[in-house]
Amino acid sequence: MAVFFQPDLFADPAWDILLDLKAAAQEGQQVSVSSLCIAAAVPPTTALRWITAMAEIGMLERRQDPADARRVFIELSGETSAKLDDYFAALATRSAPMI
Repeated sequence: MAVFFQPDLFADPAWDILLDLKAAAQEGQQVSVSSLCIAAAVPPTTALRWITAMAEIGMLERRQDPADARRVFIELSGETSAKLDDYFAALATRSAPMI
C-alpha cells in the first residue's frame, strides 16, 4: 500500500474521503464539501481539516459550483485518481487465483 499512498492516510478519514470521491467519479457525480464531511463519518471539523490538508498537497481539487457560489465541489486530482486505479489493479492482480 505504501507504494501508492502514505500509510497514515488509512488511520484517519482520508481513506473514506478517497473512496467516496472515487465512487462518485465513477458514477459521474459531483461531491460537495458538506456531503464529503458526512461520508467521512467524523465530525465536520475533522473532515474539513483532512479535506484542506489533502487539497494542499494536491490529492484533491476544489471546484466552485457555477450555479451556487456558496457551494464547493471536491474531486480527486488526476494523479490521485490514477494512483487509486493502480492500487486497485494491483489488489486485483494479487487477489487473482493462481492457476
